[in-house]
Amino acid sequence: MAECRSALDTLSDNLAAPDGDVRGAAALNRSLSCHIKDLDITFTGRLADGRIEVRDTLEGPPREKAEIRLAMTSDDLVALVDGDLNFAKAWAAGRVRLEAGFRDLLKLKSLL
Repeated sequence: MAECRSALDTLSDNLAAPDGDVRGAAALNRSLSCHIKDLDITFTGRLADGRIEVRDTLEGPPREKAEIRLAMTSDDLVALVDGDLNFAKAWAAGRVRLEAGFRDLLKLKSLL
């Protein structure tokens, strides 16, 4: 669990660094959940001002429907953040699930 939390902090740092279109997409202000399937835990918080703010860690799947929802294994989260796993390929293969509103998906595509 600590390694996943650290990976989310690194992802937050990476989102805060970019410029241009990527920075605009990262600057969304949305509720966020990330369900780690193999550990059956969910990190909840917000994507705001280009950063991920984790507010809580819950056992099981998300209790409330966040505006941006991610689901993956702990190994895939760490591999994504470390650059060892391509998000688009992992998403297409079903290893990573991303759910959001259509407009948010369009903005988020520049992050992928």
